[in-house]
Amino acid sequence: MERKSNRRAKESEENHSNFEGSEQDKDYKTSLVTLNVGGYLYITQKQTLTKYPDSFLEGIINGKIMCPFDADGHYFIDRDGLLFRHILNFLRNGELLLPEGFRENQLLAHEADFFQLKVLSDAVKSRWEKEQLASRETTFLEITDSHDRSQGLRIFCNAPDFIAKIKSRIVLVSKSRLDGFPEEFSVSSNIIQFKYFIKSENGTRLVLKEDNTFVCTLETLKFEAIMMALKCGFRLLTSLDCSKGSIVHSDALHFIK
Repeated sequence: MERKSNRRAKESEENHSNFEGSEQDKDYKTSLVTLNVGGYLYITQKQTLTKYPDSFLEGIINGKIMCPFDADGHYFIDRDGLLFRHILNFLRNGELLLPEGFRENQLLAHEADFFQLKVLSDAVKSRWEKEQLASRETTFLEITDSHDRSQGLRIFCNAPDFIAKIKSRIVLVSKSRLDGFPEEFSVSSNIIQFKYFIKSENGTRLVLKEDNTFVCTLETLKFEAIMMALKCGFRLLTSLDCSKGSIVHSDALHFIK
């Protein structure tokens, strides 16, 4: 009798545990919401969509706003499906995080207004205003080569985003397959300076890290910087000591945009 009683108690506990587990699974599934935004499907949690009270999405989830459904029973919102990922990322992260080179600020601001997310709308408009102000400012670029081991090659630009592009390009062309940009070369967000190099037997200057790890040649870096400048719309103003016939061999190059 005692064994049967223990067995029944154990079975009862297992059934109760399974019941709780199934209820938790059910609650988790019902907390998920699938949205069809302009033909793009997004799956997220209700708590994400209801983060900002009185917003459009919060109104839909809590039944304050009527929303049509698509053929599969998902909420259908007739808005820009691609831009909605930035709306959702804002709800998830609590801050505006956009990819480098994002240029659809005006459209995103309109989307933020539609979804009644004033905080996001203000953040996008502020970013847009800063970019417009920056576009009206003159951008300077200076590439100097002192041919001195203690100085090496120096790239200065008052636009940090251009310096970031140069860094990315250097990592790409590096023959040593760098995992990242060698930090000891970076003086600031506006300057890149290469101090460590040696001359090979044929006179080629080899750029090294402090631990003597080979990066690439100094001439390669100058060439890549010049090509990147021209590609980004810079105009060459002046060049010093271009007697060797190529601007790559100049002691100093000044660009403006």
